[in-house]
Amino acid sequence: MENVAVIGASPNQDRYSNKAMRLLAQYNHNPIPIAPKHEEIEGKKVYQSLKDIPEKIDTVTMYVGSARQEAIITDIVKLAPKRVIFNPATENKEAYKQLKQAGIEVVEACTLVLLKTNQY
Repeated sequence: MENVAVIGASPNQDRYSNKAMRLLAQYNHNPIPIAPKHEEIEGKKVYQSLKDIPEKIDTVTMYVGSARQEAIITDIVKLAPKRVIFNPATENKEAYKQLKQAGIEVVEACTLVLLKTNQY
């Protein structure tokens, strides 16, 4: 089972980040919500930032736009997950170089599609 940090998780079931939380769990991954304004999403404890997560993170899936990613990217580099998935509307070409230099795989794709097509 892979630990997946869901940056920008939402309790709103219509939001893609929430759909990702549910689908990741359905595919036997451990989604870990990161959302400063919430305490619990889909029965999971919500963390304020990546720095607060006690477990090792294998993948980060991004649901926050590039304008709000600067501090998050810095935290991701320190966390050193295997990869970061930049979902549609979160692409950040400037961050890709920094992540790749840190040995982190960068994927531009939809987490939901990756899971449903067995490409995750």
